[in-house]
Amino acid sequence: MATQWALLEMYQALNEVPFYHVFLEVGLLMWILWLIFHKSYNPKELEQLTEKEKEQLIEEWTPEPLVSGVPKNHVALKRRIIDGKAGKYINVDGHQCLNMATHNYLGFVGNKEIEESAIKTLRKYGVGSCGPRGFYGTVDVHLDLEDRLACFTKMEEAVVYSYGFSTVASAIPAYSKRGDVIFVDENVNFAIQKGLDASRSKIKFFKHNDMADLERLLMEQEELDKKNPKKAQVTRRFLIVEGIYMNSGDICPLPELVELRKKYKLRIFIDENVSFATLGEHGRGVTEYFNIPKEEVDMIVCSMEWSMATIGGFCVGSSFIVEHQRLSGLGYCFSASLPPLLATAAITSLDIMERDPSLFKKLQERCQSVHKALSALSSFILQGDPDSPVKHLYLRNPRSSADDELDVLNKVVDFCIQHGVAFITAAYLDVEKFKPRNSIRVTVNNMLTEEEINNVAVVLNKASNEILC
Repeated sequence: MATQWALLEMYQALNEVPFYHVFLEVGLLMWILWLIFHKSYNPKELEQLTEKEKEQLIEEWTPEPLVSGVPKNHVALKRRIIDGKAGKYINVDGHQCLNMATHNYLGFVGNKEIEESAIKTLRKYGVGSCGPRGFYGTVDVHLDLEDRLACFTKMEEAVVYSYGFSTVASAIPAYSKRGDVIFVDENVNFAIQKGLDASRSKIKFFKHNDMADLERLLMEQEELDKKNPKKAQVTRRFLIVEGIYMNSGDICPLPELVELRKKYKLRIFIDENVSFATLGEHGRGVTEYFNIPKEEVDMIVCSMEWSMATIGGFCVGSSFIVEHQRLSGLGYCFSASLPPLLATAAITSLDIMERDPSLFKKLQERCQSVHKALSALSSFILQGDPDSPVKHLYLRNPRSSADDELDVLNKVVDFCIQHGVAFITAAYLDVEKFKPRNSIRVTVNNMLTEEEINNVAVVLNKASNEILC
């Protein structure tokens, strides 16, 4: 009796269900049964090749290269061997050279006080920190370093990253998301470009240090906002620049940028990889150089791998800005924290900078002396601000192609190394959005003497007479 009732209820249910639903379920059931009982692929059933056919196929097969054609002037084909520390002097391919290639602006590489503090920390904490900061990678020296950086820069708070490149590349997408708009100088470094890609925001590039072009883009955005006020209310606008541009050596016009920020209601981020500890009376960067209040800048991003002779990077700003990165900065959340010995090295570098502010004045004098000496070269055009420790030398007479120009510059660099001065050609990736013209990048440190600077100009003149004439 119960079975009959069950069958009756099933029959009534089937009558109530639409026909297409039953058809779909039956088809799905049949497909599942086909998959279960279908005979799988059996390679043994394929026709077997004879040994002669196998040999013929092997002879006819031409493997594709693992790497496509490499240019003859590719840097990987001509590696240089460096011995020892990259201090004031550097040994390149067996030649003892004056170092005008690495970013040791304050001469902290090889500093005994920094080395001893790092060794002392190594003996106490070991080599690594064993994990990300948010888990079990925070050591007291990390907190001390963040407090010292905030105090030195006169900002509310600081956050330390374990890798300089990932600092700005993580900081940008931590704030700017899809739908936001970012205005960026077209000459920014590759780390910033990667941060822009990760943000998925709408990117608007303006001409290098051209405030008129920037304002044109801002006015265009303002007109778009008027057409769609509802969207404009939820669209955030960012302005990203470098204090000193690595790719040109120019200083950003911060006073004009701040005025545009106020006028068009932007959030401004400054990458101070080069300008930190090189500009300003106390080395606090481009804001001190132009006497701009820190409150006018939303966030300052900086690498510790140039002036401070250690590894890592940091961001400083208001507590609200910095705390957000502790949850949203991917390079902070998911990377092992900075080894304690490197954090201690950074603290010691800050100690030296606070103890002896004359370091920065001396560096400025050397930058101006190098700028004056290199400006007199007849075969090169010098680009970069006189106060910048990074400068670029371009051929006064351009070659027919970028590759030819790079070949000539590499020959000049080789000649200089053989005559006791180490330079390097600026390297750029093909994937960069705005690839600058090939150049020789010159870096300045405060250990140079007037005699050495004059000798650098003499060697470059000899190189131009030997190679360019």
